[in-house]
Amino acid sequence: MNTTYSIELVDTITTPPAKRHRPITMAVDIEPTNGTSAAVSGVKAQSPEANKGYSSRVVLTTYPGQSVVNPIPLNWGEADPDNRGPVLVSRNGKTLSRRNAIGAHGGSYCVYTALTIAAGGLPPGFKPSFENTEPTFDFPQQAAWSDTSKIVAMDPFGHDIVRHFQRHLNDGLDVRPTIAVTRANMRVAEISEWIREGQIPVDGNIVISDAGDVRVTKVAVEPVWYLPGVAARFGVDEGTLRRALFEHMGGSYPELVTRPDIKVFLPPIGGLTVYIFGPPERVSDPSVKLALRIHDECNGSDVFQSDICTCRPYLAFGIAEAIKEAQAGGSGVVIYFRKEGRALGEVVKYLVYNARKRGGDTADRYFARTEGVAGVRDMRFQELMPDILHWLGISKIDRMLSMSNMKHDAIVAQGIPILERVPIPDELIPADSHVEIDAKINAGYFTTSKKYTEEDLKQVKGRGWQGWEDLEH
Repeated sequence: MNTTYSIELVDTITTPPAKRHRPITMAVDIEPTNGTSAAVSGVKAQSPEANKGYSSRVVLTTYPGQSVVNPIPLNWGEADPDNRGPVLVSRNGKTLSRRNAIGAHGGSYCVYTALTIAAGGLPPGFKPSFENTEPTFDFPQQAAWSDTSKIVAMDPFGHDIVRHFQRHLNDGLDVRPTIAVTRANMRVAEISEWIREGQIPVDGNIVISDAGDVRVTKVAVEPVWYLPGVAARFGVDEGTLRRALFEHMGGSYPELVTRPDIKVFLPPIGGLTVYIFGPPERVSDPSVKLALRIHDECNGSDVFQSDICTCRPYLAFGIAEAIKEAQAGGSGVVIYFRKEGRALGEVVKYLVYNARKRGGDTADRYFARTEGVAGVRDMRFQELMPDILHWLGISKIDRMLSMSNMKHDAIVAQGIPILERVPIPDELIPADSHVEIDAKINAGYFTTSKKYTEEDLKQVKGRGWQGWEDLEH
């Protein structure tokens, strides 16, 4: 069904912000067009379906001080969740006027929620039932939960909203979790192989079968950004951050500009998952040893086992070492971040692969290939990564299963000491991935092996495409 819109900007602002010379539209009216009526200010749709399930008023943006704006106080950094207040971002029903955050729940999956509603599979005002969804482990509150310099990229109270914000739920507000805690068994092919080879014992508690079944506590986290804290972490002012987010996400969130009083933003990006091996209470116990792997998503290697990088081998090694540490009475943690292709995405990553393989795949030109396509080497920006460590109560890392200087520096800058850094064993490095790992070592990655000079890197070559069908270039 075709729907057309015409928009006439109207001033509906009751109290314009100071120094605003020409207030822009806060809302427009939506009415069916009959083809003969005079023009009416607002958005006119040919089909009533476009307005089904919604108010006839389309709120494009809001401003502080308007009569329609009455946000629930959200005091980031308060230790008492009741004083802190819930994160309210929904535009449904009475929550619309009480919103104290920008964005939408679900991270990047919020788009699929909108599609499902548009297709009629979900009512716009749906509210979930949280019966029996409480965490399988009650993580003890840490001092960092109320420290605005320690946690700025997740809601520290987002794991148990029923306990913390029941009165707001009872009042009909759309409060939703941004953290979920569960438990499961997992099986990884390499772990099963190492169990069969006797490298990892079956202890009946953590590793529960010789087929490779491993018990794990899992924590899924959606990003919730406290904008002043995020800006401070990156060394920019909050206004610059807000404007950049608004401009370079297609102007999708005008309240980043019009609502400086709202300090919390739920960005449409992937989150993270924590995998805890051994009793989860050990994670925050400084008297036991902790082995930690911080891993950024690489679908091609992690899932489909491409051999152009070390991602899956290092992930499997990290899981194995986490299991062994837990079996020895310590704690093992693997944290998986959705930052595909160094947060550049798979399309950019594959374009870089093409440029590498067609242009001579040598380690000395590894980063230049990425910079040529993306403009930068890396967009993961590990500055926000340590927040989850603070939330878990991790105060020191005995064995850091990572060679990344960026991850190391970000963690140490947040006051968490790293006692030992553990590189990937040489025997786990695929032959074609030496271009990547040797270039990274030369750029600052930790290693206990040889460090290559620029001249050495020219001799490190990846597998070419000789004999494969390819277009002529």
